[in-house]
Amino acid sequence: MPYIQVEAAKLSKEQKEQLVAEITRVSSEIMGMKKEAFYVLIKENDSDNWGIGGKTLTNIIKERQG
Repeated sequence: MPYIQVEAAKLSKEQKEQLVAEITRVSSEIMGMKKEAFYVLIKENDSDNWGIGGKTLTNIIKERQG
């Protein structure tokens, strides 16, 4: 059974549902397996735990907002 893990910043319930559905659908089509065979795990991380270019994602978001 395929296991797919996604690490992301905080997501809404709706975003998680859409992400799981689309990852499962596409993987099923590509691999020729039933959707029920797939396990999808979303690991959410606080934006303070992400660093890009020497800055936390929290600070990058703040800078872009204004």
